[in-house]
Amino acid sequence: QVKLVESGGGSVQAGESLRISCAASGYTFGGNSMAWFRQAPGKEREAVASITPQNTAYAESVKGRFTISKDNAKSTLYLQLNSLNAEDTAMYYCAAAAGLRTQCRGGTCFPSLQGRDYDYWGQGTQVTVSS
Repeated sequence: QVKLVESGGGSVQAGESLRISCAASGYTFGGNSMAWFRQAPGKEREAVASITPQNTAYAESVKGRFTISKDNAKSTLYLQLNSLNAEDTAMYYCAAAAGLRTQCRGGTCFPSLQGRDYDYWGQGTQVTVSS
C-alpha cells in the first residue's frame, strides 16, 4: 500500500523560506513522476512543481522561487519554498504516479503538471504566509 506523508509546513512571514517534505512508503521511488500541488481556501487545486529522473517543471507563479528535488535513498520528495508571499498560502499536497507521466506543449515535453496523471496523494501540509 502506497503511503505519502507530508511534513514541514508552518507559518512564516513574507520573504521567508520553508522546506516541505514528503516521505513515501510502499512506492517505487525511482523512475516515476512525482509532484507537488496546492489548494488555497475557496480556490481550485493547482500544480506547483513536478519531477522525473530526467527533468523538472514548475508553475509560472513559482518559477525561480521554488525548487523540487528528491532523495531516492530516503524515498523522500522535497519542495524548497523561497521568497514566500501571501499568495503562496495553501495546503500543499504531495502526489506520486504509478509510472512516468509527461505532458507536451509547443513541442516541449516535461513532467506532468496535471493532477489526473497522479495516482497517489498525501494528506497535505499547511503553509501560511503573513505579510
